[in-house]
Amino acid sequence: MSQKSRIILGIVIVIVILGIVLGVDQIQRRRLAAQIPELVPGSIPIYVDGILTAGFIPADLDELPDASFVDQEEGKTQEGWLLRDVLLLYLDSRNLEDSQITVSSSSREKSITLTWAQIENEANRVMFDLSGRGTLKLVSDGVEGLAVRDEWVQEVDKIEISQ
Repeated sequence: MSQKSRIILGIVIVIVILGIVLGVDQIQRRRLAAQIPELVPGSIPIYVDGILTAGFIPADLDELPDASFVDQEEGKTQEGWLLRDVLLLYLDSRNLEDSQITVSSSSREKSITLTWAQIENEANRVMFDLSGRGTLKLVSDGVEGLAVRDEWVQEVDKIEISQ
């Protein structure tokens, strides 16, 4: 085999390998894109271990049972939906048992990390309440760090779950 034939064969092999790699990459990207949910504008995304898993808007919560409590600070009734119920709409409770759930607001630069046990305990009343502006705020009647108005996470725009 001549030098020229070896060079051509080498180039063909490199092109074939490159084609295979690019083809496999394209297939993987399509599969991943098919798994990522599409969110409507204004949705609150739910990430599980850094992967976008679901998202919701307040109107999606209308089917959930209502929850409420009277806040100790001003004596006002806070009404909304338990965070537990919201998460269970999109995730299996078995996947949440040892999880850390972080609810955050980028506009307020505020977040809180809770355990699933804290959220699941109905006595804690960890819940979303609809603010006057139509955004969600995370409030609680029994969790340290969410008990008073200054600690509430207002304008929630992200939920991250670490398992």
